[in-house]
Amino acid sequence: MSKNICARCETVMSPHAVVKVASGDGAFRSLCSRCFNTEMAHLAKLNAFEHPKFAPVRLADAGGVVHEFHFRSLLFGDQLSLEAFELASGDEDCVGYRFQLLGDPRSDPFELLGHLVQKVKRALATRYLVEHAGNLEVAGTTVRGRIEWDSSEIGHMPCVIIDGKRVDWTDFGAMLMQFEGWQFRIALVDPSDEA
Repeated sequence: MSKNICARCETVMSPHAVVKVASGDGAFRSLCSRCFNTEMAHLAKLNAFEHPKFAPVRLADAGGVVHEFHFRSLLFGDQLSLEAFELASGDEDCVGYRFQLLGDPRSDPFELLGHLVQKVKRALATRYLVEHAGNLEVAGTTVRGRIEWDSSEIGHMPCVIIDGKRVDWTDFGAMLMQFEGWQFRIALVDPSDEA
């Protein structure tokens, strides 16, 4: 496996810390989030911007399962994106729950972090899947989750992340068969909005 090295500071980065940046000639550079934020602060003329760093937080879901969330901040000119995500055990890849909050880059990043943690707690308070006879089923009539690319499938098939669990598209379709004949409504929501 090749290492991810920041093109600016030359530190070795975890896969979740890589930011791909395009230049005017179409070439891409890999930057760590700190170097990315430094360049964005310069472009946005935010001279007093300080790259926030947050310790991981452990929070329990509605079933009592504890999830450890790591944080990343990315400066997008006039907005600061704070992300909370889970990492796979013994790996550096993002899995499970993932949340985002956008805020003013001039505001207190710890205040934004507080809002993000509250968003995470609200999401963890509800379970959309239940296990019945060894199979996952939809708990009620609403399901919320995230659409992801299924790297295990040949082609461009999605999978979904529901209750922090990866569910294959075929398995998700099988779960929906308990509602055969029902109508449905799909609302696609930006990750920074409340689902």
